[in-house]
Amino acid sequence: MAEKKENNRDGTGGRDAPEVGDETQSLSSTAPVEPEPSRVVYHRTEPAAANIPMSESVARARSIWTRELSPAIIPLIIGFLSLLILIGLIGYKSINRMDEVGSAVLDLEQQHAARLSLLLKLRLAVTKLNNEARLRAQADARRELQPPFEIRLNTARSDLKPLLRDLERPAAGDPVLNKFRDDLIAYVKTTEDLRNYSLEGFGKFDVVDKEVDRLLGLTNQQQIEVSQKSELIAQAASRSIRTWSLIALIFGALVAAGTIWEIQRRFGQMRRSVEEARRERNFTSQLLEGMVSAVAAIDEDDRIRSANAAFFRIFPRATIGASIYEKFASDISLKMLEAATASQVDRASYHGRWDCPADDDREQERTFDVYSSPLAINGARGQILTLVDVTEAAEAERGLRRQESLAAVGQATAQVAHEIRNPLGSIRLGVSMLRDSVSDDEGLRTIELVERGIKHLSKLVVDVAQFSRRKALEQANVDLHELVNHSLDLVADKINEKETPIETRLVDEKLVGHWDFDQLSQVFVNIIANAIDASPKRAVVVISTEVIKGAANDDGGGRVVTRRARVTIADQGSGMDRATVDRIFEPFFSTKKRGTGLGLAIVNQIVEQHDGTINVASKPGEGTRFVIELPL
Repeated sequence: MAEKKENNRDGTGGRDAPEVGDETQSLSSTAPVEPEPSRVVYHRTEPAAANIPMSESVARARSIWTRELSPAIIPLIIGFLSLLILIGLIGYKSINRMDEVGSAVLDLEQQHAARLSLLLKLRLAVTKLNNEARLRAQADARRELQPPFEIRLNTARSDLKPLLRDLERPAAGDPVLNKFRDDLIAYVKTTEDLRNYSLEGFGKFDVVDKEVDRLLGLTNQQQIEVSQKSELIAQAASRSIRTWSLIALIFGALVAAGTIWEIQRRFGQMRRSVEEARRERNFTSQLLEGMVSAVAAIDEDDRIRSANAAFFRIFPRATIGASIYEKFASDISLKMLEAATASQVDRASYHGRWDCPADDDREQERTFDVYSSPLAINGARGQILTLVDVTEAAEAERGLRRQESLAAVGQATAQVAHEIRNPLGSIRLGVSMLRDSVSDDEGLRTIELVERGIKHLSKLVVDVAQFSRRKALEQANVDLHELVNHSLDLVADKINEKETPIETRLVDEKLVGHWDFDQLSQVFVNIIANAIDASPKRAVVVISTEVIKGAANDDGGGRVVTRRARVTIADQGSGMDRATVDRIFEPFFSTKKRGTGLGLAIVNQIVEQHDGTINVASKPGEGTRFVIELPL
């Protein structure tokens, strides 16, 4: 591929040129110096996970998770988690509070039930003891036979004593119960002595019985108090729960407000970031699109992943995703892309200078310097392809080398012409004298042949002298159309000889410039004569004029509009190849058998003296077109 690229740097096949002009110019091309190595200009992939330490890998995974999680969701998650935790705490506290209320109410009910049960047991036990004591007293009063042991009375008294012990703890803090207990103990002691019971027993039993009734009445009142206390405890618990709920509501409102504020702040940051990213993307896009050089990203499958406008101007039929091997450009242009992407590069590389001829996509031939740089795309290796349009620079280099060549040749030829001039005059005089002394036909033909050689040498000396002397311009206001018509009159004999039709396409505007009439006549005569010589008999030669407008800087730093006259002379000859076109203005280069090779060199010199330009466009089989531009 590299050999192919070097062989096609000029885009020509090196074919011989037809006889078109008298003179051509040589141009030696030099490749640009390869730039210094550069770094990767675009990178999107991360190092392989296997090469990352465990801690760094975990941190990388977390950072990726954080990047994937939208920043606006984080405050929402924190706010909702805070509210869930608060709701859980309130529920837990409410359940505990309700459990406390239930426990407190149950304790009150159990205490009341235990007291009531104790009083009822005491009433029952006291009544039983009183009944047994009364029966014993009655039996004793009737002197009835008694059992040896007072089993039932003692049993009733024994049943009462545990109840007295159970009464000690509640009676300790209650004076009513304490008095009742003392009266009950006194009554129990009375039952132990029948005599004493007969005297005091009935009275003390009446006191105890009334106290039990009063205590039972108080117990009913206490039941109401227990209900009221239970209700108060429940109300207190309800107030606590409502207070906690209000606190939770306030806290939830604060969390919601804080969450909304944080989301708004994050959203504002995100919006600013998106706006900055959009501006940066637009800036980058404008920067890339505004580049004069064509830039394209090529992936490892040799497909176009991205490209700027300059690339599509060069390859208008290319599309994103198209392979560089698809037929979307001329063969030379595709070979240029293939050569640039044939191998993967590790640093910025220069792939040479390519000349792409005019085709359906380009109106004129363009010259490109081709570079490529490494590019990583989603873990795969690609390339950044850069095509720098150096058409004008290449043309300027060729012009500079042409001027250097002309200067060197001019100095040498001036000396040679001076040395030839004097001997040539002596030879002409001697041949003239020899003609007078020769009478045979063979001798006269020989002398005629020598005279033609002397005439050719004399013309060569004159052309060399004119080329090396660079005659000063005698400028005046000259009408371009009058100048063209005058030049046609000077080559009228040649026009009539080949019966060549001359088609003139002159603009209606009168074009007047400050030029040298005689020297420009020499320019047009030379080019028109060459066009007639290169064209077949009766082939049309077209001469056209037009006005070209441009802009230039004036002395004050402003911009002024400039006007230039363009003259185009086109023939229908066999055309020239690229090698001939490159040398067309070179001194002593000619495709004619008897040409001196200085005609077009002098033409170029005269045009440059007028601050004009002359260019040649030609292809084999398509004729030749000379374009001359002169300042108006």
